[in-house]
Parts: sequence; structure tokens; C-alpha cells
Amino acid sequence: MRLRSNTLSKKLLPPSSSSSSVSYYAVSRIALLCFCVYLFCLSFTSPTPNQLPHSLSITNHSSLELHSISSSNQSSLATSTELPRSIFITNHSSLFASPPPPPVYVYEEPCDYTNGRWVRTKGGPQYNATNCVKMKRNQNCIANGRPDLGYLNWKWKPRECNLPRFDPNTFLQLISNKHVAFVGDSVSRNHLESLLCLLTTVTKPNRVRHPGSRRWRFPSHNAVLSFYWSPFLVQGVQRKLRGPPRYNTIHLDRVNMRWEKDLDEMDMIVLSLGHWFTVPSVFYEGGKVIGCVHRPVSSCKRDIGFYGPLRRALRTALNSIIQRKMRNRNGVDVIVRTYSPSHFEGAWDKGGTCSKTMPYGVGQRKVEGMNAEIRRIQMEELERAKAKAKKFRRFKFEVLDVTKLALLRPDGHPGAYMNPFPFANGVNPKTPVQNDCVHWCLPGPIDTWSEIFLQMLKNMARAAKK
Repeated sequence: MRLRSNTLSKKLLPPSSSSSSVSYYAVSRIALLCFCVYLFCLSFTSPTPNQLPHSLSITNHSSLELHSISSSNQSSLATSTELPRSIFITNHSSLFASPPPPPVYVYEEPCDYTNGRWVRTKGGPQYNATNCVKMKRNQNCIANGRPDLGYLNWKWKPRECNLPRFDPNTFLQLISNKHVAFVGDSVSRNHLESLLCLLTTVTKPNRVRHPGSRRWRFPSHNAVLSFYWSPFLVQGVQRKLRGPPRYNTIHLDRVNMRWEKDLDEMDMIVLSLGHWFTVPSVFYEGGKVIGCVHRPVSSCKRDIGFYGPLRRALRTALNSIIQRKMRNRNGVDVIVRTYSPSHFEGAWDKGGTCSKTMPYGVGQRKVEGMNAEIRRIQMEELERAKAKAKKFRRFKFEVLDVTKLALLRPDGHPGAYMNPFPFANGVNPKTPVQNDCVHWCLPGPIDTWSEIFLQMLKNMARAAKK
């Protein structure tokens, strides 16, 4: 065997080769072989300079169904000239007994998503009444006969960066094994319903019965979303439009037990308040009346406005979260969603309307007056809570600032189309049609809140790894 091997080696050498040339020739052939293998692999793994992806997704599918890259994705990979903004690795498996692990991200620099403008888009909404069957009737503007659909063709464009389209799978992965609770008024519920519609485009949640809240569980990720009706965050009784009481009674120093009793099972809390404080109210502390707004009762001699009480209520709620979580040492993420302005033209309870069909342009409206003051109070109280809990690292406090982008969308409310076909029998000036200029159409501008919310969750996940 050795003789045959030597003979074969000699046949491969040039006639005049020496020992040094033998070594050189062998090394050269090996180098050439390695270079060929490298080029072969490179053709499959490295894009050319004009094929750098905007985002790269590495996915491991373990289900029995085969998945392929869509032609639209292939064309975008072939034409993009930008460097990757984010890289996320996802592991999908229909055979997993437990939720998939959270994605791994590489981020660009943080962006101010609140500073921007609304621009036209051809993308269209991600859901409709067909694939979101739980949509509330009074926010389903299309089904209620709204004739103009231009309000669907706008996208929020931050000045410093791009706001990605909402990715339901990424959101669900980021809240895997978590309970995310929305606590607030009907605008908070409107936000959650928008988020649920976005998420149900990829998977359907199960409704969970629970005293004190409305809950939805996503079995695929063991994630729970809930809504707690608490328009003041603290203990109180809402006024009634028909019959007594015609004013709110609000105890500013008592947190609302409806949601506070479940704090131990919450991993993330989205707090919001505002609209219910602007109507006639009587405020209590220590069981005693300290003042009122709009003087709804003759016994109230001191009109203290609503800014101070709103601040006190939010502080009570944040303090209660901090005290409970620090006592049990289990941490929590707290997000305060800023005030969402209404767009009534005229008094809301005296025939006020919101009939605009276009967003406001840059410079047409500024966050000022009541809108600016409520937003300022919310952000100041959040910073105060952050400073109070800074020694306990398992707390995170963030603000979901939607005030400006919401202010610029007077066209996004149901208006008269909070009810089905309000003008089917014509217009009667003696009985004006009721308008909703506080809540938002679904789909509509409020879906943008969840897009920003998702970017916040990504940044929080990144910060947690540092």
C-alpha cells in the first residue's frame, strides 16, 4: 500500500520537482480547494452590497407545514440598500409544550416616536371586522356606514426614524408568560381592543372569566391581557347622565381595590386617566370633602379644579403599586399612557360634532392648554415614582406618549357613526345626532399606539439584558 501511495504521489508531481516544490505544490492545491469551498458557501450566506436586508429574520419551523419566503420579501431583500435596523431570531414550533423563547434583538439608537407627522400610506389596516369579530359595535365605523374611508390611509412618521408596522408575533413573544393589565377608562379599553384586533390576525385568544376584569389568554405564549375599569384609578363612583348622582365622588387617597387586589399577578400595568376628571366631581381625602370641580353640590364651597385631584389620584395609584411590589419583592413594569385629546366642535353634551376627514398638518395644532397640563402631570408623577423606586431594580417606569399624535387626528373618531347609519332617515336639526369624539374608530389611528408600545417593549427587553 505504501509503495502504491508513493507511486501515485510521484505521478501528480511535475517532472523536475524537488522536495521544496513538492511542499509548495501540495499547499497550493489545498489553498485552492479551500478558496473554492469559501466561494461556494458565500454564494448562499452573504448578500451582495445592494442586497443588505432592512431586517434579518432567522426562523426555525418545527411544524409539519413547510414555510417559504414570500415573493414580496424576496424582492425587498433584492432591492434594499439599507443596513439592518434589527435582527430577530424566532423559533416557531407547533409541537412545543411551552411558549417559545423571547426573540433576541439588535437595536439602532433609541428614537423619539412622539415627534413626527402623519403621512399618507397605501398600506391599509391590518385587520377588519371579519378577522376581529370581537370589535365593539360603536367603534366599528365602517360597518356603521361611515362613507369616507380616507382616515385609514395615514401612518405616523417620526422625524428621526421609521416606526415599523405592528408585528403581532413579536409582541406575543415579548409578553410570553406575562400578565399585561390595562387599568383606566373607556379609552384604555379602546386601546386594548385595538391591540387584541391586531393580535388576532395571527392567533385567537381565549376569553377568561374573572371577577373585576375582562381577560384574554393567548395559549400559544401563555400570555394574558386584561382590562380593569377604573376611570379614576382611585376609589370613586361615576356620575350618571340620567338620575342622581349627577357628579363623581372621588376618594383621592384610596386606591381602587378592583385592580389593586390583583397586583401580585400583574407583570406589566398600563395606567391612564383624564377624561372623567373634567366633569362635575366632589373630591374626598380622609373621608372628608376637600373640594370640587364645577360646584355640583351646594355644600361644596371650594372649587379646586381637577388638575390637583388628577395628580393626587395618579400618585396614589403609583404609590400603591410600589408599596405592594416592594413588599413582595417581585417587581413590575409600569407604563403611563398620556392623555388622548378629544375633538368636539361644540359642547360634547349639547350637539358637539367631529366631522373632519383629514389629519391636522404640521404646525396647525400644538399640545397646549388642558391637553398639555394633563400630559405634564402624568409625566411628572411617573418620574417621581421612578425616583422613589430607584433602589429596587426590578421596577421599570415608562411613558407611552400619544398626546401629540392623537391631537392631530380629528378625523379618527366615530363621530356620528358610533351608531349604525345615523343619517338613514335624513338630518333633523331639532334632534342632533349624538357624536363620539373621544374614542377611536377600529381600525384607525389608535392602532399606532400599539406600534409604539411594541417598540417600547423591545427597548425594555434590551435594557433588561444589560
